[in-house]
Amino acid sequence: MVVNEITVNDYLTKSNLPDSDYVINPYVGCTHGCKYCYASFMKRFTGHKENWGDFIDIKRCNKPIDLRNISGKNIFLSSVTDCYNQYEKDFCITRNILEQLIDSDCNLSISTKSKLILRDIDLLKQMKNLIVCMSINTLNEKFRSDMDNASTIKERMDTLKELHNNGIYTVLFMSPIFPYITEWKEIIDQTKDYVDEYWFENLNLRGNYKKEILDYIRTNYSDLYSDYIDIYLKKNNKYWKDLAEEINNYCNLNNINYTNYFYHKELVEKKKKVNK
Repeated sequence: MVVNEITVNDYLTKSNLPDSDYVINPYVGCTHGCKYCYASFMKRFTGHKENWGDFIDIKRCNKPIDLRNISGKNIFLSSVTDCYNQYEKDFCITRNILEQLIDSDCNLSISTKSKLILRDIDLLKQMKNLIVCMSINTLNEKFRSDMDNASTIKERMDTLKELHNNGIYTVLFMSPIFPYITEWKEIIDQTKDYVDEYWFENLNLRGNYKKEILDYIRTNYSDLYSDYIDIYLKKNNKYWKDLAEEINNYCNLNNINYTNYFYHKELVEKKKKVNK
C-alpha cells in the first residue's frame, strides 16, 4: 500500500450527485479495493500509477469547514472513497470532520462498508440530521470477499443494527446489484427490522474494470455469462426495467421505504437542468 499525506484547501466540494449539494472525501483512493468501483476513474486526475486499492492519500486541511455555507444543505460523506477505510483508525480525518459538523444544521449522509463507523457513535448521536448507509449487495461471503476488502456481511449487518438501536436513521444501500446474483429480497427480509430505508443501484460496467468483472462472471458464474453479455455488451436494458418494476412493487406492497437509483445518469442530468 502506497500511503501519502497531502494538503487540500477545503474539504467541501460542490456535488453533481442527485441528492447532494456538497461531498466530502477525506481520502484519495480506498483500501477496500472494490473490483466494480466507479471511483477508480479518479486515477486520471491524481496521477497515481498504482492499481485501485493499492494507494491512499490522507487529506490534511487547515481551513475549518464554514458551517454557514452548508446550513440546510445536503452533505454526502463520501463519494469517491470510503471515509472509514482502515487508515482512518490511525489518522482520524473523518472523526475530525464529524467534530466540526456537530453544530451544523446540514443534512449529513454517510456511506461506508466498514464497521469502524461504530467507533464514532458518540459523535453520530449528536448530529441533528443524519443518515448512515451501509453498502450490502450479497449474502454470499465468498462473493463479497472476491469483490472487496471491507467488513464482512455479518459485520455490516451488525453495524446497521447497532446504529439503529442507538436511534440513528439507517439505510441499506444495495449497490451495486449484480444481475441474477444479488439476493435483494432475501437481503431485505433479513434486515428490515433495523433498516429504515433501502437504496437500490444497478451495476454499471465501464472503464478498465468492465473486462475484469465480465471475466470473473465467465469463470465463476459461467451459466450467467451470456446474460451479462446481453446486458453489458449488447446493451439490452430489459433486465433492469423488469427488476426496477419488481422492486417497486415489492417495496410498495410491503410498506418498505426505498429509493431507486437505477437511472442515475438521468437523475444527474435532471439536477443540472434545475441548477441552470
